[in-house]
Amino acid sequence: MTVFAAAALAAAGCAIPQVPSRTVYEDPVNFVRLELDANVLPEWPPGHFTHPAQFSHDQVRRVLMGLTVQEHQASIQRWISGDSIRLPMFRDGEIAILVPQLVEALRLARENERVTYYLSQPQTSVKRIITSGGLYVRGTELHFILGNWQTVYGIPAYGMIYDRRYPMNPIVSKGFDLFFDLDQAMVIQSTSIWDWLLANSKDELVIDLARVFPGQPV
Repeated sequence: MTVFAAAALAAAGCAIPQVPSRTVYEDPVNFVRLELDANVLPEWPPGHFTHPAQFSHDQVRRVLMGLTVQEHQASIQRWISGDSIRLPMFRDGEIAILVPQLVEALRLARENERVTYYLSQPQTSVKRIITSGGLYVRGTELHFILGNWQTVYGIPAYGMIYDRRYPMNPIVSKGFDLFFDLDQAMVIQSTSIWDWLLANSKDELVIDLARVFPGQPV
């Protein structure tokens, strides 16, 4: 009975649906995909993403290089030790991988598809460090989501491997805030008290591209 129950649980785990997606780029440890966003309703055009979107390599590189991450601190922590340092979201090698693939993904994306990215550094056969998330464009605003940032993920002996299946979902509680190096380009968002308490108040960064690239088509 025990063996049967384990087999049934494994079968149930395999039945968990994966978000419908199209692969734009994939190598053994990284990928960029287009995922269907179920919250974008075909019958309501005002909610559609502004996809496909045309960006140059230089424009995407500028955005990626301007993204930073800061360890989230409570007010008392900031009062005692000051603000933590802001660190680049992506390493140079990661930017080199992402730039051409994000340009292509945004060019191919449909109005109900978001771009997702997944970057990993294998440490052992069962452990890797991952950075993953997604992005989409609405009007002149780029919405950038960081699900995981340099997060250590141990592949379970049994069950689902969630990090590759759901790149926008955090594996652990988020302990960071997102920023862009051009402060006036960041669009302020309203957040709930629960988001603030759980350090999730800045998990989606909105950038006004018209301010980043004045005079350029975006």
